[in-house]
Amino acid sequence: MTVLSIIRDCLDALLHPSARYDALMRARHRAFMAPRLLGSLAAFAAFPVYLAMRGAPNAVEVAAFAWLIAPILLSWFLSRTGRYEGAHVLSSLALAGLIMAVAGSTGGIDSFAAVWLVVVPLEAALSASRRVAAFASLLALSCAGLLILGSQLGWLPSADTSAAERGVLMAFGVASATLYAAGLAFGAESLARTSVGLLSREEERYRLLARNMSDVVSRHQRNGAVQFISPAAEAMLGISVAQLLGHGLFDRVHVADRPAYLTALSDAARGDVRSVEFRLRREPDGSERSQIDFLWVEMRCRPLDPQTGRDVSGEAEVVAVMRDVTDHKLSEQALEQARSAAEAADAAKTRFLATMSHELRTPLNAIIGFSEMIAQEQTLMLGAAQRKEYAELINASGQHLLSVVNGILDMSKMESGNFEIASEPFAPRASLLHCCNLLALKARENGIDLITDAPQDLPVMTGDPRAFKQIVLNLVANAIKFTERGGQVSVSAAVTGSQLTLRISDTGVGIAPDDLKRIGAPFFQAGKTYQRRHEGTGLGLSIVKSLVALHLGELTVQSKLGEGTAVTVRLPLVYTPPQVKPADEKASESKIATLTPVLRQETQDQTQDQPALVKKSA
Repeated sequence: MTVLSIIRDCLDALLHPSARYDALMRARHRAFMAPRLLGSLAAFAAFPVYLAMRGAPNAVEVAAFAWLIAPILLSWFLSRTGRYEGAHVLSSLALAGLIMAVAGSTGGIDSFAAVWLVVVPLEAALSASRRVAAFASLLALSCAGLLILGSQLGWLPSADTSAAERGVLMAFGVASATLYAAGLAFGAESLARTSVGLLSREEERYRLLARNMSDVVSRHQRNGAVQFISPAAEAMLGISVAQLLGHGLFDRVHVADRPAYLTALSDAARGDVRSVEFRLRREPDGSERSQIDFLWVEMRCRPLDPQTGRDVSGEAEVVAVMRDVTDHKLSEQALEQARSAAEAADAAKTRFLATMSHELRTPLNAIIGFSEMIAQEQTLMLGAAQRKEYAELINASGQHLLSVVNGILDMSKMESGNFEIASEPFAPRASLLHCCNLLALKARENGIDLITDAPQDLPVMTGDPRAFKQIVLNLVANAIKFTERGGQVSVSAAVTGSQLTLRISDTGVGIAPDDLKRIGAPFFQAGKTYQRRHEGTGLGLSIVKSLVALHLGELTVQSKLGEGTAVTVRLPLVYTPPQVKPADEKASESKIATLTPVLRQETQDQTQDQPALVKKSA
């Protein structure tokens, strides 16, 4: 073992740098150099023994032994250049030349050396190159043909040895050639074993990568049929690899994404590199992530090697790498939602500034103007009646400003989660009739019939009476505002199960379908043709929506342009405050979001403005 280790270390020191880091190439270089160096050294060691037995050598014998330096030169050539195939070609030429020289002087084709021509292609086979093996075979056949031709034509001298000597030499030639061929066979077996070992290690390495990498590697036919898919698919989709073979993977692609999936594979089969995103259905396994019915997957596909990447029908195959990009898609959606929210906030700010510039400037101008006139009453010679009228106008304008500010403050509190419900028992019928009585005068002035239907047996409910009145005032005043003269507003209340149902309907202008989706947004006033005919901040329905949500109620709006609007509010008879964990800051900061009721149709004219209602109710 120590001798073999020393020999291997010496051979490794002679290896060309290009073969030192490739195990298979390193083994081939060793197999080339080792027998040649050892054979030459053994021949030189046996040369004195040969001289002692044969006596003085003739010229052919001297030339044959001198030729043994060629394998050493070939090993040096391979060590310096690393050209493995070139070294084998030179080795075949050197061996064929030595055989021709010995056979030509010892009887031609009948020479004991002629049998060595068989060894030439066998030795070249170790190169693992068809070109080198073909060249060596052709070279051996050419040499044999020349020896036969030379013997037949008498160009070569006949052997002058006796029959016994020729027999001994022939036996020596056959034995030596057989031994050399056996050495070549062992070398070939060693190389084959090395190749199998290296291949097994490489397979295990790639198998390890395929088992542990999160990306899925697959091999497809042009029509999408899966020939191979890595085990990572099981973790991604929750089913076995066997179920994904053939068209199993295609069957799990979202129907809308199948054309893009097949197009990418078809383009890749034609030689292009393609990348496509599509959705794959996965099997639920009980985990939170698996509740997602479809995963977003990015697949990059490219054609296989044209020499090996074809199926039995000759069509090109495709290799694909799939990666789960669901989190990336969700992030994109979150960013898009955040961008939309930012744009909506910017639009709300713009609407707020535009609305407030009108809602605040008009009463302020009235206050300033009439107060200046009262200050100059002696110059203007104002009477007592005029001063009283101006004072009432100033008071009304101030009340309007106060209602605008109160509406904004209430909305701000609700959106920030700081608006708290003061729950207590109260009679909803009395509160409803009180609100309708406050607005009856406004309805008569506008020529509108206000009809109230509040049964005597309405039970006492638990909730915030102030918020209840605000809901009714906003909705009824809103209905009156957007109902033309001669129209009708109906207010009714009834108990349904454990809920109080309020219904406020009108025969007013109604709401266009395009505005239904935005109804309830702060500072939004529906309609393009009628929004400028009525004053208001656009906070009315937003406040109603938030108050209903805080009461854990439900708001439903139905409307048709030109036919009227019906708003239905369902409130629990007994309000139970939700339990909020003290540590959950997000929950306490977003009560509106967590308590938002189910809006069957986010509709209704939210152009109701709180300031006008407060002014009338005052």
